[in-house]
Amino acid sequence: MARVLFVCLHNAGRSQISKALFDRAAAGRHTSDSAGSVADPDGHVHPQVVEVMSELGIDLSSRRPQRLSRELAEQADVVVTMGCGDSCPYIPGKRYIDWDLPDPEAQPIDAVRRIRDDIAGRVDGLISELDAQGLGPRP
Repeated sequence: MARVLFVCLHNAGRSQISKALFDRAAAGRHTSDSAGSVADPDGHVHPQVVEVMSELGIDLSSRRPQRLSRELAEQADVVVTMGCGDSCPYIPGKRYIDWDLPDPEAQPIDAVRRIRDDIAGRVDGLISELDAQGLGPRP
């Protein structure tokens, strides 16, 4: 079982979408977490992100941003970054993947849907890779 950490700036959009889609698609074969390099734990997920995820039956309305910590990064097998740049900690021995995705904040709803759908395809590809590497659950 692999543990994936999705990281963006505020943990209010891309990384929240990624975690939710990953957890649903992985169906317990792998786990994930999400965080933001400058996240405000008193903040909230962007309203348009909540809306497009609710279209898929995923409720993010009660999720709160989580600040990225070295401990979170150390627990992950794979760290997927999305625009956090140099503020993401580098932990030797971790696999890093950078997804170049626009920030959904202040984007029109159709643009946020496209971001969500792009992330869904990337998540499916990542899960396929993890499964192929034998990182799924043991019988």
